[in-house]
Amino acid sequence: MQNNFTKAMDFRHACKIFDESKKINDEEIHYILEAGRKSPSSFGMEGWKFLVITNESLKEKLRPVCWNQVQVTSCSHLVVILAAIGNVKPDSGIPAKRFGRRELPQAQIESYIELYSKHLSQTLSSDENIYCWTARQTYIALANMMTAAAYTGIDSCPMEGFEKEKVEEILELDTSKWQVSVIVSFGYRVNTQPKQLRLPFDEVVEFIK
Repeated sequence: MQNNFTKAMDFRHACKIFDESKKINDEEIHYILEAGRKSPSSFGMEGWKFLVITNESLKEKLRPVCWNQVQVTSCSHLVVILAAIGNVKPDSGIPAKRFGRRELPQAQIESYIELYSKHLSQTLSSDENIYCWTARQTYIALANMMTAAAYTGIDSCPMEGFEKEKVEEILELDTSKWQVSVIVSFGYRVNTQPKQLRLPFDEVVEFIK
């Protein structure tokens, strides 16, 4: 079935070289970021933050620690997606605020917090474990942002090729609160999109009846 969504999926590819003369306007970048903001997350914790970088000197500074990838500096907007560390800890008070948005009785909120703390006791036992949990969720937001971009004819390129600690140092992050999960660039392609290569449907999908 072909529709605008499937057309966006066909349009999207990992764009390596962007047209530096073309910039994404404010309305379009907000549309893309909203797709990330509205993404689902475990327990509704929304354990992410999006750093949107348009400062050219900062992009130049980041490029060497991002494997010198040209898309870091040629893109219109570089988005560094952070995974929450401190915000998801029960003693931070943030989980209580997240559950409190549901306008539930206080006793029920406290019950949710207890369930959250017990269910995730191992996950929340160290910053390293927390990062593994929240970083996985940032990829939901990442995928939605890339698809939203493609839907409006904007290209993107997700990047795991970077030196995490050095990026965090350049961005002066307090890593007890936030750590870098993934980076994505947005802009407009220069070159023709290469042929999309994917495994056959029947090789990827198995129906269990």
